[in-house]
Amino acid sequence: MTSQGAAAEAAAPQRRSWGEAAAVYLRRDVLIVLFLGFSAGLPLALSGSTLLVWMAESSVNLSTIGLFALVGTPYTIKFLWAPVVDALDIPILCRLFGRRRGWLLFSQILLMAAIIFLGLQNPDVSPFMIAVGAVLVAVASATQDIVIDTYRVEKLDTSEQAAGVGSYVAAYRVGMLVSTAGALFIVSFFEKVQGFDKATAWTFGYIVMAAFVLVGMVTTLVAHEPERSKIAETALKGTDQLSRVWSAATGAFTEFLTRDAALAILAFVILFKLCDAFVGAMTGPFVIRGMGYSREEYAAIVKGLGLAATLAGGFAGGFVARGLDLRTSMWLAALLQMGSNLVFALQAVMPASYGMLAFVIVAENFTGAIGTVIFVAYLSSLCQSPLHTATQYALLSALSAVGRTYISAPAGFVAAQTGWFWFFVLSVFTAIPSLILLWWLQRRGHFEALAKPAGPLAADD
Repeated sequence: MTSQGAAAEAAAPQRRSWGEAAAVYLRRDVLIVLFLGFSAGLPLALSGSTLLVWMAESSVNLSTIGLFALVGTPYTIKFLWAPVVDALDIPILCRLFGRRRGWLLFSQILLMAAIIFLGLQNPDVSPFMIAVGAVLVAVASATQDIVIDTYRVEKLDTSEQAAGVGSYVAAYRVGMLVSTAGALFIVSFFEKVQGFDKATAWTFGYIVMAAFVLVGMVTTLVAHEPERSKIAETALKGTDQLSRVWSAATGAFTEFLTRDAALAILAFVILFKLCDAFVGAMTGPFVIRGMGYSREEYAAIVKGLGLAATLAGGFAGGFVARGLDLRTSMWLAALLQMGSNLVFALQAVMPASYGMLAFVIVAENFTGAIGTVIFVAYLSSLCQSPLHTATQYALLSALSAVGRTYISAPAGFVAAQTGWFWFFVLSVFTAIPSLILLWWLQRRGHFEALAKPAGPLAADD
């Protein structure tokens, strides 16, 4: 074999067998991410839906209860303090455990304390203190999310990212289940079996939920610090803290914008999930108003079967991404998302039946979950500098929500003007801009560049 042929063979991406692809879920680092996913999913409902049930059982009026929706604000603006996570070290904890694990333990300690503080309050006595406790839980939880995302991005290689996301999402849902249905059953146990009054039962329920944070803390202790984090730690030595924060905040932008085709990449990030989001925004109205199903039927099929299909699709996405290269995985995800929209169009011209609706919902959620985990793996691969991984990923994930939140907003208008069948057919065409960008980025060697291991930090970093 010639030297050129040997070099080409060495440079070609290695194909893995499907057995090797499935085995990724048993890898130590992927299992660590799975347990961290449980830790991330646990607190969301404690400052959200579970808290609202507690409020509904109290004397707090409905107007005040409605305002508690604002408690979720920290989750939407967490990118604002992501540079602090990138730049600063937590005294003692970061020295003992490393930058990422030190921040993880710190956020988990805060989270446990915030949940206990919230549980010790009484909404009948002071709704304001309940609100304060809920905000503290949300801030600590959002901070933990930042660090978990950063840890996952830095610890897993590109071929493992989708499997990590699939595991994370599945465990996240389990964490939410524990803090919703699980928390309510625990409160009922303390009230009806142990004989505590309602306020005390809720307090003990939240204390039990705080104890579940230990799952994430133990996981953090047995985890290993990412090597990329150690490289950044060395690079940051000798710089003052204010300069670190400023560098993390600005460097996340400047480092990204100096890359080849940076603006095209950002446009692709915004548009890739638009096809999926366009239909997702109208799934509920189509099922209830368009097909005439009741809210109970909607809950059972869309939320019940849909959840199961989402979990299965998440694992399948990780399996596929491990077996295929990133470029091929992205094409597959894009085509599956388009195909699921056409399944909705088929339902729009067929008589209503539980079997067909179940098939449509399973197809949509399964393919959508595959697309999501592969897309998140792609976002993760874009964060290549350990000096500002947290900031870049938080910004990219916020940017990816633009298509879902804003560009898909006219979906209802289109459905009203065209009818359901043509709405779903036309929704497929919303994928064309992202497909053009995907083709163009592929031609420029974008995905091959991402597959290469991240090099040493640039001098200007």
